[in-house]
Amino acid sequence: MIRLKNIHKSYTTGSNTLHVLKGVDLEIGKGELVSIMGSSGSGKSTLLNVLGILDNYDQGEYFLNGELIQNMNEKKAAHYRNRHIGFVFQSFNLISFKNAMENVALPLYYKKVSRKKRNEKAMGYLDKLGLKEWAHHLPNELSGGQKQRLAIARALISEPSMILADEPTGALDSQTSMEMMDLFKEINSMGITVLIVTHERDIAAKTQRIIRLKDGIIESIVTNGERKKWLREQSMA
Repeated sequence: MIRLKNIHKSYTTGSNTLHVLKGVDLEIGKGELVSIMGSSGSGKSTLLNVLGILDNYDQGEYFLNGELIQNMNEKKAAHYRNRHIGFVFQSFNLISFKNAMENVALPLYYKKVSRKKRNEKAMGYLDKLGLKEWAHHLPNELSGGQKQRLAIARALISEPSMILADEPTGALDSQTSMEMMDLFKEINSMGITVLIVTHERDIAAKTQRIIRLKDGIIESIVTNGERKKWLREQSMA
């Protein structure tokens, strides 16, 4: 589903150039549940932005579902994002003056779906995620866990083939974080590819593969059978 070949990305500020991604090669199959880890500045967010077609890359090739994603203008990039990708963020990115149903329905507004149909579909996803009774509440009336469920419902309503989650449990307590991971695993069991950027080892340990970035390159990839060994090594570090 995802194939990256020798991806490079730099940012220039004034006379300074920061080389963030330094030749990333990566393949992620349809229906995988993968985590991306690394220290601050390792390139995690930049990689996620490239995968989410939120930012162009400078060199290399990015194939999504067999299509080359390269040098797209914003209109075409938005079309691909709406068609393929759902996003979940640590800060939820909910619209404060819209209620839960309206927040979930928003992606369908941009797809020109009628208000009646998008609200009906939004209510269905709120029901699936245990938020139906909160449909007419504003985000500031919800708990952190409820806000994240709301963000996940919004990501799912366009029926994407891939969910990109950037530190989705970073603002949640431990118990709610585990509940969110159970939810991501349930979503993944539906055949949706899920990529989670996280700095939390116990969250990463619940994914099928752990991709570790360091200084803009892939330092290691920990697979299913190696996770227990990796966790022991991390706990002793």
